[in-house]
Amino acid sequence: MNPLPRKAGFAETAGSPKTAGSAEDAGRGPLPDYNSGNALGAFLRERGLGIRKKWGQHFLVNPRAREGLVEALDIRAGDGVFEIGPGMGAMTSLLLEKGARVTAFEIDGGFSSILRELFPGGSFTIVSGDVLKTWEQNDDGSPYLFGNLPYTIAAVLMGNFIEQGRFFRRIVITVQKEVALRMAAKPGGRNYSSISALCASAYDIKPLMTLKPPSFYPPPRVDSAALLFTLRTDEKNNPLFARLVRALFASRRKTVVNNLEHFLSVSGILGAGRRSRDCAEAVLLRSGIPPGERAENLDYVSFNALADVLENNRNGK
Repeated sequence: MNPLPRKAGFAETAGSPKTAGSAEDAGRGPLPDYNSGNALGAFLRERGLGIRKKWGQHFLVNPRAREGLVEALDIRAGDGVFEIGPGMGAMTSLLLEKGARVTAFEIDGGFSSILRELFPGGSFTIVSGDVLKTWEQNDDGSPYLFGNLPYTIAAVLMGNFIEQGRFFRRIVITVQKEVALRMAAKPGGRNYSSISALCASAYDIKPLMTLKPPSFYPPPRVDSAALLFTLRTDEKNNPLFARLVRALFASRRKTVVNNLEHFLSVSGILGAGRRSRDCAEAVLLRSGIPPGERAENLDYVSFNALADVLENNRNGK
């Protein structure tokens, strides 16, 4: 009898439990040469597979960079790791060697099949499908996040985690350098944006390395960069924070009082009979923020203060 087809978005633990990170799991297929683009290409062709540009598939063939990224995650045996975009398992193999329990999210069904073949041990779980749609139902509470995030989802995914209150002890991700600059930007800089404030609200962010196109197969057209996120002990999760940040960055040329007035008028926060302009000016005054300021000059502390005043105002405090 044929097995039931696997449904995208549901976790599958490959094989029966074995020793975490064992280098020689019984039944495991031979690992490809992760240091050679030509070898990886041949490995895919042998299986009738190819690289899909629409998913931003680029594989890190620089061994020193791979090892440095895993070391930066600073995991111990038994730690749980969310891995985004494992591809053919170059980073997965290193995480498992460290003894990690890896839950990997892979959108490409062909690569998911490869991963099941290569890593049959019980320390590895594959979730097929779009991580934006699957992570919540497969959240096992892993305290670490790791991955090479495609340009199209990097900021959205990080924002999604933070808005949902899903925080990780430590994160190491590789993204396009342009996205990395935005995530790590400080107030007042040209790269500072809503994702900068969202990330800073929960994490201390440190650039790890810049990766040139030849570090990948196939080489992308732009530089990439790796970032280390370390969860701060003072992180907060005000339910209004993310909505407020996005609203105040909606029109960068406008002052915060104008953007806040619009947000209050359409958000349903104000009670009947209250003028959004008057309320916006009063809330900014209580928050210590000049009404003529712009969002690009506000740090996460200011956004938090504003969100707290709004929340208290909504609750009649």
